[in-house]
Amino acid sequence: MHVFMLGWEFPPYIAGGLGTACYGLTKALSRLGVQITFVLPKGSGTEYTSHVQLLSPQSRQADGGGRPGSSVVNTFQLEETKQTGEFSTVTFKSVQAGAMYSPYQSSGGQLHSEQVDHWTTTTTQPGGTVSYETHIPGSPGGAGSGYEGDILTEAYRYAQLCLEVSRGVRFDVIHAHDWMTFPAGMALAAATSKPLVVHVHSTEFDRAGEHVHQGVYDIERRGMHAAMRVVAVSFMTKSIVQKRYGVDPAKIDVVYNGIDVKKREPQQPDTAPPPTIKKTDKIVLFLGRITMQKGPEYFIEAAKKVLEKFDKVKFVVAGAGDMAPQVMDLAMTHGISRKVIFTGFLRGEDVERVFKMADVYVMPSVSEPFGIAPLEAISHDVPVIISKTSGVAEVLKHALKVDFWDTHEIANKILAVLKHPPLSNTLREHADLEVRQLTWEDSAEKCRRVYESAQAAMGM
Repeated sequence: MHVFMLGWEFPPYIAGGLGTACYGLTKALSRLGVQITFVLPKGSGTEYTSHVQLLSPQSRQADGGGRPGSSVVNTFQLEETKQTGEFSTVTFKSVQAGAMYSPYQSSGGQLHSEQVDHWTTTTTQPGGTVSYETHIPGSPGGAGSGYEGDILTEAYRYAQLCLEVSRGVRFDVIHAHDWMTFPAGMALAAATSKPLVVHVHSTEFDRAGEHVHQGVYDIERRGMHAAMRVVAVSFMTKSIVQKRYGVDPAKIDVVYNGIDVKKREPQQPDTAPPPTIKKTDKIVLFLGRITMQKGPEYFIEAAKKVLEKFDKVKFVVAGAGDMAPQVMDLAMTHGISRKVIFTGFLRGEDVERVFKMADVYVMPSVSEPFGIAPLEAISHDVPVIISKTSGVAEVLKHALKVDFWDTHEIANKILAVLKHPPLSNTLREHADLEVRQLTWEDSAEKCRRVYESAQAAMGM
Protein backbone atom coordinates (compact mmCIF):
# COMPACT_ATOMS: atom_id res chain seq x y z
CA MET A 1 0.00 0.00 0.00
CA HIS A 2 1.38 3.41 -1.04
CA VAL A 3 -0.43 6.52 0.24
CA PHE A 4 -0.01 9.98 -1.25
CA MET A 5 -0.59 12.09 1.85
CA LEU A 6 -1.37 15.80 1.87
CA GLY A 7 -0.88 17.93 4.97
CA TRP A 8 -0.47 21.57 5.90
CA GLU A 9 1.56 21.28 9.10
CA PHE A 10 4.08 18.91 10.57
CA PRO A 11 6.36 19.31 13.59
CA PRO A 12 8.26 21.45 14.28
CA TYR A 13 6.06 23.84 12.28
CA ILE A 14 2.67 23.57 13.95
CA ALA A 15 -0.13 25.90 14.96
CA GLY A 16 -2.36 23.34 16.64
CA GLY A 17 -3.33 19.71 16.99
CA LEU A 18 -3.40 19.05 13.22
CA GLY A 19 0.40 18.85 12.98
CA THR A 20 0.63 16.67 16.07
CA ALA A 21 -1.97 14.27 14.67
CA CYS A 22 -0.25 14.07 11.27
CA TYR A 23 3.04 13.29 12.98
CA GLY A 24 1.66 10.52 15.19
CA LEU A 25 -0.41 8.90 12.45
CA THR A 26 2.35 9.00 9.83
CA LYS A 27 4.89 7.49 12.20
CA ALA A 28 2.48 4.68 13.15
CA LEU A 29 1.58 3.96 9.52
CA SER A 30 5.29 3.71 8.76
CA ARG A 31 5.67 1.16 11.55
CA LEU A 32 2.91 -0.86 9.87
CA GLY A 33 4.93 -0.86 6.66
CA VAL A 34 2.68 1.51 4.71
CA GLN A 35 4.62 3.45 2.05
CA ILE A 36 3.88 7.19 2.26
CA THR A 37 4.75 10.19 0.13
CA PHE A 38 3.93 13.17 2.34
CA VAL A 39 3.66 16.57 0.62
CA LEU A 40 3.89 19.72 2.73
CA PRO A 41 4.10 23.45 2.10
CA LYS A 42 7.70 24.59 2.47
CA GLY A 43 8.50 25.62 6.04
CA SER A 44 10.60 28.53 7.19
CA GLY A 45 13.73 26.46 7.61
CA THR A 46 15.07 23.04 8.47
CA GLU A 47 17.51 23.75 11.28
CA TYR A 48 15.35 22.02 13.90
CA THR A 49 14.04 19.25 11.70
CA SER A 50 15.62 15.81 11.94
CA HIS A 51 12.87 13.54 10.63
CA VAL A 52 12.07 15.38 7.41
CA GLN A 53 14.06 17.02 4.64
CA LEU A 54 12.10 19.74 2.91
CA LEU A 55 12.74 19.83 -0.84
CA SER A 56 12.30 23.13 -2.68
CA PRO A 57 10.99 23.07 -6.24
CA GLN A 58 12.79 24.89 -9.01
CA SER A 59 9.92 26.38 -10.96
CA ARG A 60 9.23 27.98 -14.33
CA GLN A 61 6.01 29.97 -14.17
CA ALA A 62 4.08 31.30 -17.13
CA ASP A 63 1.33 33.87 -17.60
CA GLY A 64 1.77 36.13 -14.65
CA GLY A 65 3.80 34.14 -12.18
CA GLY A 66 1.17 31.71 -11.10
CA ARG A 67 -1.64 34.00 -10.05
CA PRO A 68 -5.14 32.52 -10.07
CA GLY A 69 -6.97 32.65 -13.35
CA SER A 70 -3.96 31.76 -15.46
CA SER A 71 -2.49 28.49 -16.66
CA VAL A 72 0.62 27.64 -14.71
CA VAL A 73 3.26 25.08 -15.54
CA ASN A 74 5.99 24.25 -13.04
CA THR A 75 9.08 22.15 -13.66
CA PHE A 76 10.35 20.48 -10.51
CA GLN A 77 13.76 19.12 -9.70
CA LEU A 78 13.09 16.72 -6.85
CA GLU A 79 15.29 14.08 -5.31
CA GLU A 80 14.04 11.07 -3.41
CA THR A 81 14.71 11.31 0.31
CA LYS A 82 14.42 7.99 2.11
CA GLN A 83 14.02 8.32 5.86
CA THR A 84 15.35 5.95 8.49
CA GLY A 85 14.17 5.00 11.97
CA GLU A 86 10.64 6.12 12.84
CA PHE A 87 9.84 7.21 9.26
CA SER A 88 11.63 4.48 7.32
CA THR A 89 8.82 4.06 4.74
CA VAL A 90 8.07 7.77 4.34
CA THR A 91 9.31 10.19 1.71
CA PHE A 92 8.68 13.82 2.55
CA LYS A 93 8.41 16.41 -0.20
CA SER A 94 7.85 20.12 0.04
CA VAL A 95 6.23 22.57 -2.33
CA GLN A 96 6.67 26.31 -2.02
CA ALA A 97 3.04 27.36 -1.63
CA GLY A 98 3.88 30.84 -0.42
CA ALA A 99 3.93 31.80 3.24
CA MET A 100 3.12 29.23 5.89
CA TYR A 101 -0.41 30.42 6.58
CA SER A 102 -2.21 28.89 9.51
CA PRO A 103 -5.35 26.84 8.84
CA TYR A 104 -6.76 28.35 12.00
CA GLN A 105 -8.30 31.72 12.68
CA SER A 106 -6.02 34.58 13.67
CA SER A 107 -6.28 38.29 14.24
CA GLY A 108 -6.77 40.85 11.56
CA GLY A 109 -6.40 38.57 8.54
CA GLN A 110 -8.70 38.33 5.54
CA LEU A 111 -9.30 35.28 3.45
CA HIS A 112 -8.71 36.99 0.11
CA SER A 113 -10.67 35.66 -2.82
CA GLU A 114 -12.33 38.68 -4.39
CA GLN A 115 -10.16 38.55 -7.53
CA VAL A 116 -10.13 34.77 -7.79
CA ASP A 117 -12.41 33.33 -10.43
CA HIS A 118 -10.92 30.00 -11.42
CA TRP A 119 -7.67 28.13 -11.56
CA THR A 120 -6.60 26.05 -14.53
CA THR A 121 -3.88 23.49 -13.94
CA THR A 122 -2.02 21.62 -16.66
CA THR A 123 0.13 18.67 -15.72
CA THR A 124 1.73 15.75 -17.50
CA GLN A 125 0.73 12.32 -16.24
CA PRO A 126 1.78 8.90 -17.60
CA GLY A 127 -1.38 8.81 -19.74
CA GLY A 128 -0.75 12.23 -21.28
CA THR A 129 -1.47 15.87 -20.51
CA VAL A 130 -4.35 16.55 -18.13
CA SER A 131 -6.07 19.87 -17.54
CA TYR A 132 -8.00 20.33 -14.34
CA GLU A 133 -10.10 23.45 -13.87
CA THR A 134 -11.65 24.37 -10.58
CA HIS A 135 -13.73 27.35 -9.52
CA ILE A 136 -12.78 29.09 -6.31
CA PRO A 137 -15.66 30.41 -4.22
CA GLY A 138 -15.21 34.17 -3.91
CA SER A 139 -16.68 35.53 -0.73
CA PRO A 140 -14.32 38.45 -0.05
CA GLY A 141 -13.82 38.70 3.66
CA GLY A 142 -17.28 38.07 5.01
CA ALA A 143 -18.58 36.52 8.17
CA GLY A 144 -16.17 34.27 9.97
CA SER A 145 -13.24 35.36 7.79
CA GLY A 146 -10.65 35.73 10.52
CA TYR A 147 -8.07 33.74 8.59
CA GLU A 148 -4.51 34.77 8.12
CA GLY A 149 -3.30 36.11 4.79
CA ASP A 150 -4.29 35.01 1.30
CA ILE A 151 -4.93 31.48 2.51
CA LEU A 152 -7.61 30.46 -0.01
CA THR A 153 -5.35 31.29 -2.94
CA GLU A 154 -2.48 29.42 -1.33
CA ALA A 155 -4.64 26.32 -0.86
CA TYR A 156 -5.29 26.23 -4.61
CA ARG A 157 -1.67 27.02 -5.43
CA TYR A 158 -0.67 24.11 -3.20
CA ALA A 159 -3.11 21.92 -5.17
CA GLN A 160 -1.48 22.86 -8.47
CA LEU A 161 2.00 22.18 -7.13
CA CYS A 162 0.95 18.83 -5.66
CA LEU A 163 -0.07 17.72 -9.15
CA GLU A 164 3.47 18.41 -10.34
CA VAL A 165 5.03 16.59 -7.39
CA SER A 166 2.85 13.54 -8.09
CA ARG A 167 4.41 12.97 -11.52
CA GLY A 168 6.33 9.72 -11.53
CA VAL A 169 5.05 8.68 -8.10
CA ARG A 170 3.05 5.47 -8.06
CA PHE A 171 0.49 5.40 -5.26
CA ASP A 172 -2.76 3.64 -4.41
CA VAL A 173 -4.71 6.11 -2.27
CA ILE A 174 -4.79 9.88 -1.69
CA HIS A 175 -5.16 10.98 1.95
CA ALA A 176 -5.93 14.72 2.47
CA HIS A 177 -5.84 16.24 5.96
CA ASP A 178 -8.31 19.08 6.62
CA TRP A 179 -9.77 21.68 4.28
CA MET A 180 -6.62 23.39 3.03
CA THR A 181 -5.52 20.19 1.28
CA PHE A 182 -8.95 19.16 -0.05
CA PRO A 183 -8.50 21.06 -3.37
CA ALA A 184 -5.21 19.21 -3.88
CA GLY A 185 -6.86 15.89 -3.07
CA MET A 186 -9.69 16.52 -5.54
CA ALA A 187 -7.26 17.59 -8.26
CA LEU A 188 -5.12 14.49 -7.78
CA ALA A 189 -8.16 12.20 -7.76
CA ALA A 190 -9.41 13.75 -11.01
CA ALA A 191 -6.00 13.47 -12.68
CA THR A 192 -5.07 9.96 -11.54
CA SER A 193 -8.39 8.16 -10.92
CA LYS A 194 -7.11 7.11 -7.51
CA PRO A 195 -9.50 6.98 -4.53
CA LEU A 196 -9.55 10.03 -2.27
CA VAL A 197 -9.83 9.81 1.52
CA VAL A 198 -10.37 13.10 3.37
CA HIS A 199 -9.58 13.39 7.07
CA VAL A 200 -11.74 15.87 9.00
CA HIS A 201 -9.83 17.10 12.06
CA SER A 202 -11.98 20.21 12.37
CA THR A 203 -14.86 21.86 10.51
CA GLU A 204 -15.68 25.48 9.80
CA PHE A 205 -18.52 25.18 12.33
CA ASP A 206 -15.98 24.24 15.03
CA ARG A 207 -13.75 27.20 14.17
CA ALA A 208 -16.38 29.89 13.53
CA GLY A 209 -19.62 28.71 15.10
CA GLU A 210 -22.58 29.79 12.97
CA HIS A 211 -20.58 32.60 11.32
CA VAL A 212 -18.89 30.37 8.77
CA HIS A 213 -16.90 31.60 5.80
CA GLN A 214 -18.87 30.40 2.81
CA GLY A 215 -15.76 29.83 0.70
CA VAL A 216 -14.16 27.53 3.28
CA TYR A 217 -17.44 25.70 3.86
CA ASP A 218 -17.81 25.10 0.11
CA ILE A 219 -14.30 23.62 -0.11
CA GLU A 220 -15.00 21.36 2.86
CA ARG A 221 -18.32 20.18 1.43
CA ARG A 222 -16.96 19.49 -2.06
CA GLY A 223 -13.98 17.63 -0.63
CA MET A 224 -16.17 15.42 1.55
CA HIS A 225 -18.55 14.60 -1.29
CA ALA A 226 -15.70 13.96 -3.75
CA ALA A 227 -14.02 11.50 -1.38
CA MET A 228 -14.65 7.77 -1.42
CA ARG A 229 -14.32 7.71 2.38
CA VAL A 230 -14.39 10.43 5.04
CA VAL A 231 -12.44 10.00 8.28
CA ALA A 232 -13.83 11.88 11.30
CA VAL A 233 -11.86 12.20 14.53
CA SER A 234 -14.93 11.57 16.72
CA PHE A 235 -18.61 10.67 16.56
CA MET A 236 -19.36 14.31 17.36
CA THR A 237 -17.49 15.31 14.20
CA LYS A 238 -19.21 12.56 12.22
CA SER A 239 -22.56 14.00 13.25
CA ILE A 240 -21.53 17.48 12.05
CA VAL A 241 -20.25 16.08 8.74
CA GLN A 242 -23.52 14.23 8.23
CA LYS A 243 -25.95 16.96 9.27
CA ARG A 244 -24.14 20.13 8.19
CA TYR A 245 -22.49 18.86 4.99
CA GLY A 246 -25.03 16.29 3.85
CA VAL A 247 -22.56 13.40 3.71
CA ASP A 248 -23.90 9.85 3.71
CA PRO A 249 -23.06 8.44 7.20
CA ALA A 250 -22.28 5.07 5.59
CA LYS A 251 -19.10 6.48 4.09
CA ILE A 252 -17.86 8.19 7.28
CA ASP A 253 -15.38 6.29 9.46
CA VAL A 254 -14.54 7.42 13.00
CA VAL A 255 -10.85 7.12 13.85
CA TYR A 256 -9.84 8.57 17.20
CA ASN A 257 -6.51 10.28 17.60
CA GLY A 258 -3.87 8.61 19.74
CA ILE A 259 -0.86 9.55 21.77
CA ASP A 260 2.66 8.27 22.18
CA VAL A 261 2.89 7.43 25.87
CA LYS A 262 6.44 7.85 27.03
CA LYS A 263 7.92 6.02 29.97
CA ARG A 264 7.24 8.23 32.95
CA GLU A 265 10.43 9.45 34.60
CA PRO A 266 10.53 10.36 38.30
CA GLN A 267 9.56 14.01 38.51
CA GLN A 268 12.41 16.28 39.49
CA PRO A 269 11.79 19.57 41.26
CA ASP A 270 12.05 22.57 38.95
CA THR A 271 15.12 24.51 40.06
CA ALA A 272 14.11 27.69 38.28
CA PRO A 273 10.38 28.34 38.65
CA PRO A 274 9.04 31.61 37.23
CA PRO A 275 9.35 34.37 39.85
CA THR A 276 5.60 35.04 39.77
CA ILE A 277 4.82 31.49 40.96
CA LYS A 278 5.43 30.51 44.57
CA LYS A 279 6.23 26.96 45.60
CA THR A 280 3.01 26.88 47.62
CA ASP A 281 0.87 27.90 44.64
CA LYS A 282 -1.36 25.43 42.90
CA ILE A 283 -1.24 25.67 39.08
CA VAL A 284 -4.33 25.49 36.86
CA LEU A 285 -3.42 25.21 33.18
CA PHE A 286 -5.13 26.21 29.94
CA LEU A 287 -3.06 25.15 26.93
CA GLY A 288 -4.40 25.75 23.45
CA ARG A 289 -5.13 28.40 20.86
CA ILE A 290 -6.68 31.50 22.40
CA THR A 291 -9.65 31.55 20.04
CA MET A 292 -13.42 31.44 20.31
CA GLN A 293 -13.41 27.68 19.67
CA LYS A 294 -11.31 26.94 22.77
CA GLY A 295 -13.38 28.97 25.25
CA PRO A 296 -10.54 30.90 26.99
CA GLU A 297 -12.97 33.49 28.36
CA TYR A 298 -14.77 30.76 30.31
CA PHE A 299 -11.44 29.74 31.81
CA ILE A 300 -10.92 33.32 33.09
CA GLU A 301 -14.48 33.53 34.42
CA ALA A 302 -13.96 30.26 36.31
CA ALA A 303 -10.60 31.53 37.60
CA LYS A 304 -12.32 34.53 39.17
CA LYS A 305 -14.77 32.27 40.98
CA VAL A 306 -12.00 29.95 42.22
CA LEU A 307 -9.96 32.87 43.57
CA GLU A 308 -12.97 34.10 45.56
CA LYS A 309 -12.67 30.89 47.63
CA PHE A 310 -9.02 29.86 47.33
CA ASP A 311 -6.17 32.33 46.93
CA LYS A 312 -3.11 30.10 46.71
CA VAL A 313 -3.48 29.31 43.02
CA LYS A 314 -2.14 30.67 39.74
CA PHE A 315 -3.77 30.28 36.35
CA VAL A 316 -1.49 29.72 33.37
CA VAL A 317 -2.77 30.50 29.87
CA ALA A 318 -0.36 28.90 27.39
CA GLY A 319 -1.02 29.66 23.75
CA ALA A 320 -1.61 32.40 21.22
CA GLY A 321 -4.54 33.52 19.13
CA ASP A 322 -6.81 36.33 18.06
CA MET A 323 -8.61 36.52 21.42
CA ALA A 324 -5.44 36.98 23.51
CA PRO A 325 -5.83 40.77 24.01
CA GLN A 326 -9.53 40.34 24.88
CA VAL A 327 -8.79 37.60 27.41
CA MET A 328 -6.01 39.66 29.01
CA ASP A 329 -8.41 42.59 29.31
CA LEU A 330 -10.99 40.30 30.92
CA ALA A 331 -8.47 39.21 33.57
CA MET A 332 -7.70 42.87 34.31
CA THR A 333 -11.39 43.79 34.44
CA HIS A 334 -11.97 41.05 37.03
CA GLY A 335 -8.98 42.24 39.04
CA ILE A 336 -7.15 38.91 38.82
CA SER A 337 -4.37 39.79 36.36
CA ARG A 338 -1.71 39.19 39.04
CA LYS A 339 -3.00 35.63 39.31
CA VAL A 340 -3.09 34.88 35.58
CA ILE A 341 0.09 34.25 33.61
CA PHE A 342 0.10 34.42 29.80
CA THR A 343 3.04 32.52 28.33
CA GLY A 344 2.42 32.94 24.61
CA PHE A 345 2.80 30.01 22.19
CA LEU A 346 4.86 27.15 23.64
CA ARG A 347 6.64 24.27 21.93
CA GLY A 348 8.99 21.40 22.78
CA GLU A 349 10.54 21.45 26.23
CA ASP A 350 8.46 24.44 27.31
CA VAL A 351 5.29 22.37 26.84
CA GLU A 352 6.83 19.56 28.88
CA ARG A 353 7.75 22.00 31.60
CA VAL A 354 4.33 23.63 31.88
CA PHE A 355 2.61 20.23 32.13
CA LYS A 356 5.01 19.18 34.90
CA MET A 357 4.10 22.32 36.82
CA ALA A 358 0.33 21.87 36.50
CA ASP A 359 -1.96 20.49 39.20
CA VAL A 360 -4.98 20.35 36.88
CA TYR A 361 -5.58 20.96 33.18
CA VAL A 362 -8.80 22.61 31.96
CA MET A 363 -10.16 22.48 28.39
CA PRO A 364 -13.42 24.51 28.25
CA SER A 365 -13.78 24.22 24.46
CA VAL A 366 -16.99 25.42 22.84
CA SER A 367 -16.53 22.85 20.07
CA GLU A 368 -13.60 20.44 20.05
CA PRO A 369 -13.61 17.75 17.31
CA PHE A 370 -11.21 15.67 19.41
CA GLY A 371 -8.66 17.32 21.71
CA ILE A 372 -5.16 15.87 21.99
CA ALA A 373 -4.02 18.22 24.77
CA PRO A 374 -5.99 16.40 27.53
CA LEU A 375 -4.26 13.16 26.52
CA GLU A 376 -0.90 14.92 26.77
CA ALA A 377 -1.85 16.28 30.19
CA ILE A 378 -2.80 12.81 31.44
CA SER A 379 0.44 11.37 30.06
CA HIS A 380 2.19 13.94 32.26
CA ASP A 381 0.24 12.76 35.33
CA VAL A 382 -2.12 15.75 35.36
CA PRO A 383 -5.87 15.33 36.06
CA VAL A 384 -8.12 16.96 33.47
CA ILE A 385 -11.40 18.84 33.30
CA ILE A 386 -12.87 18.81 29.80
CA SER A 387 -15.84 20.19 27.91
CA LYS A 388 -18.73 17.84 27.19
CA THR A 389 -18.68 19.22 23.63
CA SER A 390 -15.38 17.53 22.78
CA GLY A 391 -14.57 14.35 20.94
CA VAL A 392 -12.11 13.23 23.59
CA ALA A 393 -15.00 13.16 26.09
CA GLU A 394 -16.25 10.10 24.16
CA VAL A 395 -13.20 8.07 25.13
CA LEU A 396 -12.12 9.46 28.52
CA LYS A 397 -14.21 8.11 31.40
CA HIS A 398 -11.93 9.27 34.21
CA ALA A 399 -12.02 12.96 33.46
CA LEU A 400 -14.28 15.58 34.99
CA LYS A 401 -16.71 16.83 32.32
CA VAL A 402 -18.46 20.18 32.24
CA ASP A 403 -20.64 22.36 30.05
CA PHE A 404 -18.24 24.97 28.69
CA TRP A 405 -20.60 27.81 29.63
CA ASP A 406 -21.11 26.68 33.23
CA THR A 407 -18.24 28.56 34.87
CA HIS A 408 -19.63 27.88 38.36
CA GLU A 409 -19.31 24.14 37.77
CA ILE A 410 -15.85 24.53 36.19
CA ALA A 411 -14.74 26.45 39.27
CA ASN A 412 -16.26 23.85 41.62
CA LYS A 413 -14.44 21.03 39.85
CA ILE A 414 -11.13 22.92 39.88
CA LEU A 415 -11.51 23.45 43.64
CA ALA A 416 -12.42 19.79 44.16
CA VAL A 417 -9.25 18.59 42.41
CA LEU A 418 -7.01 21.10 44.18
CA LYS A 419 -8.43 20.54 47.67
CA HIS A 420 -9.07 16.79 47.65
CA PRO A 421 -5.91 14.75 46.90
CA PRO A 422 -7.80 11.39 46.81
CA LEU A 423 -9.92 12.67 43.89
CA SER A 424 -6.85 13.98 42.08
CA ASN A 425 -4.99 10.70 42.60
CA THR A 426 -7.92 8.60 41.39
CA LEU A 427 -8.27 10.68 38.21
CA ARG A 428 -4.54 10.41 37.54
CA GLU A 429 -4.35 6.67 38.07
CA HIS A 430 -7.39 5.59 36.07
CA ALA A 431 -7.10 8.16 33.27
CA ASP A 432 -3.53 7.04 32.68
CA LEU A 433 -4.75 3.49 32.07
CA GLU A 434 -7.34 4.80 29.59
CA VAL A 435 -4.82 6.87 27.66
CA ARG A 436 -2.51 3.90 27.24
CA GLN A 437 -5.27 2.24 25.20
CA LEU A 438 -5.39 5.18 22.73
CA THR A 439 -2.40 4.35 20.55
CA TRP A 440 -1.46 5.76 17.17
CA GLU A 441 -0.90 2.18 16.06
CA ASP A 442 -4.61 1.49 16.53
CA SER A 443 -5.48 4.68 14.62
CA ALA A 444 -3.09 3.70 11.83
CA GLU A 445 -4.56 0.22 11.52
CA LYS A 446 -8.06 1.69 11.22
CA CYS A 447 -6.85 4.12 8.56
CA ARG A 448 -5.31 1.26 6.62
CA ARG A 449 -8.70 -0.46 6.62
CA VAL A 450 -10.26 2.81 5.41
CA TYR A 451 -7.81 2.86 2.50
CA GLU A 452 -8.80 -0.67 1.58
CA SER A 453 -12.49 0.29 1.71
CA ALA A 454 -11.84 3.29 -0.54
CA GLN A 455 -10.09 1.04 -3.07
CA ALA A 456 -12.90 -1.51 -2.94
CA ALA A 457 -15.46 1.23 -3.57
CA MET A 458 -13.66 2.02 -6.83
CA GLY A 459 -13.35 -1.62 -7.80
CA MET A 460 -9.60 -1.65 -7.28
